[in-house]
Amino acid sequence: MTFNFAMQAIDQIVNSAGKTYYMSGGNVPCPVVFRGPNGAASGVGAQHSQDYAAWYGQIPGLKVVSPWSAEDCKGLLKVRNISDPNPRALTEHDATQAAIRDPNPIVFLENEMLYGVSFPMSKEAMSDDFLLPIGKAKVERVGSDITIVAHSKMVTHSLEAADILAKEGIKAEVINLRSIRPLDIETIKESVKKTNR
Repeated sequence: MTFNFAMQAIDQIVNSAGKTYYMSGGNVPCPVVFRGPNGAASGVGAQHSQDYAAWYGQIPGLKVVSPWSAEDCKGLLKVRNISDPNPRALTEHDATQAAIRDPNPIVFLENEMLYGVSFPMSKEAMSDDFLLPIGKAKVERVGSDITIVAHSKMVTHSLEAADILAKEGIKAEVINLRSIRPLDIETIKESVKKTNR
């Protein structure tokens, strides 16, 4: 099922899940993951080709993840909140869990067209304890002339564009956002300060 079908539960996602933690004064967390394919796909109709990243990204209380690579998917799906006020070491029990370690509802938007794509996995990412923080972008390619910011499938096209620009002597920096909310503004600002574009 694609995220287009989540429209049937939009009130529960946006108002119930998204607001419970806040409306309870921080007493009732809502640690739920809404995970599924998002955006355009091959051979489907218009009503199955919508991208909900911007929409869910505007909803207070929701965190929105938009992974690109296999490492992104694995590390973000098992995440512990980067701003966790009570950080703790992973336990043996944690390593067996396949859920996000965050008290907030997470909308985990995967691009369906990336499901059949193979990505290299580092030795670190193959570890059971591999985690990535929500809200931290990754510089996929370092450059000095122009900044390209993308998420999900568009990271692939951005890297391809950077290859083409490199043939013309232009060094493009490609940033993989990884998450839409919270948005890693600092990484984007640091890149633009360097490239001025």
